[in-house]
Amino acid sequence: MGFWSFFTLLCLIGFYVNWYGTTKALRLNANISEEGSKLPSLPSYYGTHSFLWLIIPVITLLIFWFFFKPFIMDLFLSKYISSKLDSSFTGDPSMLIDTVKATNPEKVFPGTNPLIVESAKYYKQLYLSSDSYVFISILILGLIFSFTSIKKISFSFQARQAVEQSNVNLLIICSVIAIITTVGIVFSLIFEAVRFFEKIPFFDFLFGLVWSPQTAIREDQIASQGAFGAIPIFTGTLLITLVAMFVAIPVGLLSAIYLSDYARPSVRKVLKPLLEILAGIPTVVYGFFAAITVGPFLKDFAQHFGFSVASESALAAGGVMGIMIIPFISSLSDDVINAVPMSLRDGSYAMGATKSETIKKVVLPAALPGIVGAILLAVSRAIGETMIVVMAAGVAANLTANPFESVTTVTVQIVTLLVGDQEFDSAKTLAAFALGITLFFITLLLNLWALKIVRKYREVYD
Repeated sequence: MGFWSFFTLLCLIGFYVNWYGTTKALRLNANISEEGSKLPSLPSYYGTHSFLWLIIPVITLLIFWFFFKPFIMDLFLSKYISSKLDSSFTGDPSMLIDTVKATNPEKVFPGTNPLIVESAKYYKQLYLSSDSYVFISILILGLIFSFTSIKKISFSFQARQAVEQSNVNLLIICSVIAIITTVGIVFSLIFEAVRFFEKIPFFDFLFGLVWSPQTAIREDQIASQGAFGAIPIFTGTLLITLVAMFVAIPVGLLSAIYLSDYARPSVRKVLKPLLEILAGIPTVVYGFFAAITVGPFLKDFAQHFGFSVASESALAAGGVMGIMIIPFISSLSDDVINAVPMSLRDGSYAMGATKSETIKKVVLPAALPGIVGAILLAVSRAIGETMIVVMAAGVAANLTANPFESVTTVTVQIVTLLVGDQEFDSAKTLAAFALGITLFFITLLLNLWALKIVRKYREVYD
């Protein structure tokens, strides 16, 4: 039985279980006298409860099977491999298992050990047949659970409460999974960053002014010790982010104000979708635009005034990145401004204020928490951008505050350090995790600061 056959059969059984549970509840309600008591819940809840008791055990067992299947297959294979093959194989037992799994019994190379071919045939047969046995077993268990649920349908069973509690439990599980995922990401970064700081002192990384992570593979090579000062990396990230924000915040916020309070409905219906199209353009297209159009234009434009701009500059990358981020600020700010109660505007107009004064002194302060959230989202998007920086700003670390020069960012360096065949015990590769955990804590502080602002003004205007 394949997966899609199993899925189709599960849908049919689920439909039947739901129908049967609902029908049984309807029959119980129909067979009582007018003065008698009815079921405490609607009949549909009893069918839903029976369906949940089928689908939840099935999904749980499926997740368990797909997660542990490789380990179970390896366990059965290790028990099947004969002692003669095990003793004749020179190497680690895990390598023997990997060799058997990689062997195609239908296309055997000359000289291949017949015992390996025999074990490969067993593994292939086991791998193909195991799913069928497991799927049938899971369906049988699901039917047992759903049959138990159907037997519980009575005048004393409150199905609505049981279904609602199942929904609450599902929400709790999703929340726990999100939290566990976040904690896992953080601890994985911390674990690898600690290994990096065992090789490179923490303060040399955090306050160093030179970034040159190239280390020698052999001891006799030149420059066996790299320089891992992160200040140039974070300076470049901050510089490009500031340039992007100088473009995105004014344009995005002013366009949101125009669309929400000044534009006619017909104009708004046209302009807002056009602005939001910018968010759907791939970042590589923005990178091409910055490298081929904006960068050379800025360089030629600056030469007319007697100063030079690098062909790959923070100004070109940040400016194009700001254009890309405009829809984030514009769309979110527009929704927040429209959510401001009309009574606040009417009260301002009643006091004699003009529309511009109302927007400046009433609407924007009331919408400030949402606007701060939109700006924070835009900043996070700018910090995490990679493709535009690679194509338009370069990959070389440069400690400068001049937006006309070439710089790089944290995300670009993380990609550069992890691309290709790398040795994960070297300081060069582990530096990517140190950059990642540092960037994580910086964005965390930005979030806490923005949350403080949101809470402060929300208390005033809610």
